[in-house]
Amino acid sequence: MKKVEAIIKPTRLDAVKEALTAMGIKGMTISEVKGYGRQKGHTEIYRGAEYVVDFVPKVKVEIVVETEQAAEVVRVVRATANTGKIGAGKIFILPVEQVIRIRTGETGTEAI
Repeated sequence: MKKVEAIIKPTRLDAVKEALTAMGIKGMTISEVKGYGRQKGHTEIYRGAEYVVDFVPKVKVEIVVETEQAAEVVRVVRATANTGKIGAGKIFILPVEQVIRIRTGETGTEAI
């Protein structure tokens, strides 16, 4: 099993969610996060005062899938989250050793 973590722009969340649901993904975890990469934040003007926004708001989408599905999930997330501009996000793929459904005790892919 693999865990796909995608850090994306909040404006792209609905499109990513719809595309993943359309491909049969039944569950995902969404977190509001902040961070920066190459863009290093930006400056904004509020009530005439300029200030630096070091950490840019993003959304983290976490999906655990069977190993065979991981490449397709990455393809779908990349296609729908891509803005063509700096700060579009990152995708991380991590191995998952075990999944256990708390309610039933199911393990492995049945627990996904």
